[in-house]
Amino acid sequence: MSECDKCDSARKNHSHQGRSSEARVDKHFILKQLDLQPGDTVLDAGCGNGYMAKEFAKLVTETGKIYALDPDEQAIQILQQETVGSNIEPFLSDITQPTKLSAGSLDLIYISTVVHGFASEQMAGFAAEVKRLLKPNGRLAVLEMKKEEMPFGPPMELKFSPEELQQTLGLTLFKQIEVSKYFYLAIFQNEN
Repeated sequence: MSECDKCDSARKNHSHQGRSSEARVDKHFILKQLDLQPGDTVLDAGCGNGYMAKEFAKLVTETGKIYALDPDEQAIQILQQETVGSNIEPFLSDITQPTKLSAGSLDLIYISTVVHGFASEQMAGFAAEVKRLLKPNGRLAVLEMKKEEMPFGPPMELKFSPEELQQTLGLTLFKQIEVSKYFYLAIFQNEN
C-alpha cells in the first residue's frame, strides 16, 4: 500500500463527530484577517452550526450574501430555522462535488478544520469546485491544525502544511497567519 493510499484509508475512517473548532480559536482575530467588506459574497463550506456564517453576515451587511453549506442535514435544518429572513442561505451539499452555486460568484470561500479529512479524490473535487466558484482574485481561507504533534486532532499523516495545500489546490498562497498554538489560517488567491 502506497503512502498516499494509507492516508486516503485513514481519511475515509476519520470523523469529526460533530466537533467544532469554535472553542479553540479566536473568531474575531480570524474575521479581521479575512477583511470582508459590505456587499461581499461568501461561502462557509462545512459550516456546521453556522457560527462563522453568522459573523460573516454582520460584516457583509444586508448588501452581501452568505451561503452556508454542510453535508449534515440536521445542522442545515437548524441553521435554516435560525436564519430565516437574513442574508444567510444554508443548504445541504458537499464542497468536494459540484454545488448549486454559480461559477465565478464568490469573493471568499471559508473552510475550517475540514480539508484534513478529504481523501485524494475529494481533494481534487474540492480544488475544482473552489476554482469554479471563486471570482477572479477571489480568496479561499483554510483554517487548519498545524502539521505537528498535539494533544488533540487528527493523526499527523492527515494534516496539511500551508505549502502542501498550495501544491494540492493549485492556488497562490496569499497569506499565512498563526491563529493560535495549534491552528493556522492560509489564505489563497484565485489568479484566473
